[in-house]
Amino acid sequence: MAQANLTINLDAVADNWRALDARTGPDTETAAVVKADGYGLGAERVAARLAATGARTYFVATAAEGARVRQTVGEVPAIAVFSGHMDGDTDLIRANDLIPMLNSAAQVDRHLDALPDARFGVQLDSGMNRLGMEPAEWDSQKARLLDRGPWLVMSHLACADEPDHPMNAQQLAAFRAMTDGLGLRRSLAATGGILLGPDYHFDLTRPGIGLYGGAPFSAAVPAVQLSIPVIQCRDVALGETVGYGNSWIASRPSRIATIAAGYADGLLRSLSGKATLFARSTPCPLVGRVSMDLLTIDVTDLKEDPETLEILGPYQGVDSLADVAGTIGYEILTSLGARYDRRYNRF
Repeated sequence: MAQANLTINLDAVADNWRALDARTGPDTETAAVVKADGYGLGAERVAARLAATGARTYFVATAAEGARVRQTVGEVPAIAVFSGHMDGDTDLIRANDLIPMLNSAAQVDRHLDALPDARFGVQLDSGMNRLGMEPAEWDSQKARLLDRGPWLVMSHLACADEPDHPMNAQQLAAFRAMTDGLGLRRSLAATGGILLGPDYHFDLTRPGIGLYGGAPFSAAVPAVQLSIPVIQCRDVALGETVGYGNSWIASRPSRIATIAAGYADGLLRSLSGKATLFARSTPCPLVGRVSMDLLTIDVTDLKEDPETLEILGPYQGVDSLADVAGTIGYEILTSLGARYDRRYNRF
C-alpha cells in the first residue's frame, strides 16, 4: 500500500496526563485540552482514553468540537469551550451541556439571555491580549457574574515555555489582582504553567501539548510514530539532479528512495533538503524538495533498499522535526494529514 502508517500511542498520552497530574497537589484538578482534534491525534480516541485514566474535565476551542467530545465521554465530564458563547452556538451548548468560557461583555449578554440557568466560565486577559476580559471590562461585569456563580475563571500565559521570562510573574500578579478574595475556582496553567510550579497551579490545570509528547514537557513519552512506504528506488549518477527545480545535485553515485508522503500529508515544505528520515536507527537525508505526495531520500549508505522509512518515532520526535522545519511541535502534530493509516496502540 502506498499509505503511510501513523501509530498513535494512547497509553503514552495517558502516562503523560498522569505525570503532569502528579506535579500538582491534591487540591488541584488536572483537566485535558483536546482541541484541534486532540492535537491531530483524534479527539474522540484521546478523550476516551483520558476518561478511563481519570480526567474529568476537557477543554476545546469551539462548541462543535465540544459536541464531538460529548458523544465520546458521556454526560458526566465537564467540557469547556475556549471561544465562549458565539452567535449561533446556543443550541450546541444546550444540547451538549457545554460550558462556554465567556470572553467579553457581549458574550455575557448572549449567554445570560439565551441560557440563564446554564453553567459558564469566564476568561480574563492577564496581558496576552488574545482572548478574555481586560480588568476594566471584568470590573463592569463582575457583580452580575459573581451573582450567577461562574464554574471557573481562567487566564492564559503567553511565555510559560520560558521559565525565566518576566511576563510569567507579571501575568500571575495581574490574574491574582483580578481574582483574589472572590472565592472563585481558578485556572492559569497549561503545560508550561504546570512546570512553573505551585504558584501557577490554582484549582485546575489545563495541559495540552504535554499530553501529546511535546515541549516544554521534556519528560513526556512520545505519542506518535510515522512510517512511510517506499514506492521506488533508483540509481542516480554523479551530477544528476533530483526533484523540482534541480535543487539537489548528486555529489557521488547515489541510491534514491521515493516515498509516499508530502506536504499534502502535513510534512511541511520547509523540510526540503533539511530533514532526516530513519531506516531503523540509520539516518537517511531528505534530498530535493518536499512535493505534494512524495519525498526523495538518499539511501545510498544502506546495505539494502528499505521497505519503509520513519520520520517520527524513537529517533526523531515532534520537536526535533519542528526545529528542522523552523516551527513548533504543535504545528507538526496538528498538520498530520488524513491520508495516513492511523493505528492506535503501543510501539
